[in-house]
Amino acid sequence: MASRVPHVFVILFSVILLAAIATYVVTPGEYDRAEDATGRMIAVDGTYHTVEADSIGFMAVFESLYTGMNAAADIIFYIFIVGGSFGILLSTNVVQGAVGSISRQMEGREKLIIPVLMIFFALAGAMLGLAEETIAYITILIPLMLRLGFDSMTGAAVVLVGTSVGFTTAFMNPFTVGVAQGIAQIPLFSGMTFRIVMWVVFLIISIWYVMRYAGKIKKDPKQSATYDTDAVLREKQDPVEQVAGLTGKQKLVLLILAAAIVMLAIGVTQLGWYLKEIAGLFLLMGILTGIVSRLSFNQIAEAFIEGCRTLVMGALVVGVARGILVILQDGKILDTILYGLANAVGSLPAALTAIGMYVVQCMVNYIIPSGSGQAAVTMPIMAPLGDLVGVTRQTAVLAFQLGDGISNIFTPTSGYFMAGLALAGISWIKWVKWIWPLILIHYVLGAVFVTIAHLIGYQ
Repeated sequence: MASRVPHVFVILFSVILLAAIATYVVTPGEYDRAEDATGRMIAVDGTYHTVEADSIGFMAVFESLYTGMNAAADIIFYIFIVGGSFGILLSTNVVQGAVGSISRQMEGREKLIIPVLMIFFALAGAMLGLAEETIAYITILIPLMLRLGFDSMTGAAVVLVGTSVGFTTAFMNPFTVGVAQGIAQIPLFSGMTFRIVMWVVFLIISIWYVMRYAGKIKKDPKQSATYDTDAVLREKQDPVEQVAGLTGKQKLVLLILAAAIVMLAIGVTQLGWYLKEIAGLFLLMGILTGIVSRLSFNQIAEAFIEGCRTLVMGALVVGVARGILVILQDGKILDTILYGLANAVGSLPAALTAIGMYVVQCMVNYIIPSGSGQAAVTMPIMAPLGDLVGVTRQTAVLAFQLGDGISNIFTPTSGYFMAGLALAGISWIKWVKWIWPLILIHYVLGAVFVTIAHLIGYQ
């Protein structure tokens, strides 16, 4: 049965082919771009015009993979460096020791760690707009979840679902809400109370979903979606009673790890750090942990390579997925698709226009998974469209942020999500089979909140 399931590369390349074919069918067109007050290039509403056809040739389909990987190089190399750095950390056996200690302390109360951690990650997504920055925690949490009687799916879900819920329903995410409200020309982070209520509702349901699954795995590990791969990981773990206390070297390694996490928080919130700085921080952490554990330089290098090796497929997926956007942009049909969707929304009855905006944003996110990028392309069109059809600009921003966020842990075009699955060692197909009911619930919740916002004239 498994052999009948298309590989993620097959799925992505099929989408690339469909996008290339579309360049021969869809009328090419573009919006004029202008620089806003913050220096972003945004689409100018009302300036859409057709342009000369630039259909994608046979070789361009294959070249798009290289171009996509080149465009996504920052995320790809971030994945390799973080994975390699944690490869060094894992080679010190400090994670095994720490996990064994925590599992003994949490005996009988294991499930409580799930809501605590998910609330933490949801706050990080909602207030700081963290996404890529949180995936490194997956490497730490999966051994802990296995030790507590859960599985790799639970460990990945705590990080990915928790962060995604926060990012999707963010009340002060500077990269989505902040950018969109700025373009829509409404006060920064206004309407926060409504979004906080939405954040709470989404988070409660998501915690219930993950805890329900975790409880089922605790009772019967064979129900796990990752049972086979987890069995291999469990064999490498020593029984709890055989896990000795942390040695002095390992305590020093944990101190370095804690310092790196603190520096990560400071760097992201206060110093404007992004992928380059975070990758450098984790590389320094990896090297220092290897040195204090008295690993030879050769051993450190080998551990780094081993960490990278396990993430090759996930890193490549990020670049291949970017190839889809390359085809749509080079074929000059991305703006045409957006123009057609905007016109479709404008033709809907007044009562349905807000939902129409939400549906459009959900669809666009499968093509443009970047939150700030999607805001720059869609909000200059959706905000004035809302004025014409009776949808408040605040509601238009809400439709954008929900449409932008929900599929980020579902679509294979989402780079940080695919990187997280690679770190967890979970295939995209297995994840989709597990997550789709929750994604459907989130889409329905999003529609409900957009409808309520429209009915109350959300400002």
